[in-house]
Amino acid sequence: MLPLTARMKNKDIPNLGIGIGLRIPHYEDIFRIEPDIDWFEIISENFMVEGGKPLENLEKILERYPVVQHGVSLAIGSPDPLDFDYLKKLKALTKITKTPWVSDHLCWGRLPGAHYHDLLPLPYTQEVIDYVAERARVVQDYLELPFALENLSSYVAYKDDQMPEWDFYRAVVEKADIFMMLDVNNIYVSSRNHGFDPQQYIDNIPLDRVLQIHLAGHSDHGDYIIDTHDDYVIDEVWKLYAQVYPQTGGVSTLLEWDDNLISFQETWNEALKAKQFQSKIPQAALI
Repeated sequence: MLPLTARMKNKDIPNLGIGIGLRIPHYEDIFRIEPDIDWFEIISENFMVEGGKPLENLEKILERYPVVQHGVSLAIGSPDPLDFDYLKKLKALTKITKTPWVSDHLCWGRLPGAHYHDLLPLPYTQEVIDYVAERARVVQDYLELPFALENLSSYVAYKDDQMPEWDFYRAVVEKADIFMMLDVNNIYVSSRNHGFDPQQYIDNIPLDRVLQIHLAGHSDHGDYIIDTHDDYVIDEVWKLYAQVYPQTGGVSTLLEWDDNLISFQETWNEALKAKQFQSKIPQAALI
């Protein structure tokens, strides 16, 4: 197992290739065809159960494919204490999946006695950096696996922000000594909503801490765009991916498609577009 020591980088994290999110409407095709797909990402909470059909289906997937866990309800920046009942179930699932890492979102979503089931942005302040980094360090130590936080797509900002998002994101992962689960589409969405240059974001984060990349489509409403995961990846996002991927040294890439689902084969074809950009990268850049 990867030693969870200071100054961790992504060079020791396996590159699983190209994958897609595991979604119920695609099960029939996956089980029937057994497609030559590199790996699947699962939403951890969908399988944190004691038994039944979800785990039966997961076991069938695990017989054939690597699986990586991605969570949506840790709410690392919330003011309530870390939920160790949740973390215990999460860790138990990692023993089943043999996931090489675990990720969740750099957000808040809870208050004592309330869970909003949403990925809400945090204030970009030093106080929040210190708070979130310590909690993230505890989570990684508890899980005994590399832990990564994903950048959000955001639609509002705080008056008390002390820095841009990229400086905040960098500070959290470096102080906690964890990894980045970098969503390239979210960078683009936030850049449009807040009026910054996505290149400035990329240039100011430690890409050697990225262990996985997310790609997705979004809904463009003109004055703002929403990260809906219900359409094809646009050219601008593919261009950002082409810039980011070689600078990571080559990491696992995943296509998210969660609404207005298309067929499994069409989803897989969209994910495979990533190979067009990967193949243009000199091998020396990936060493």
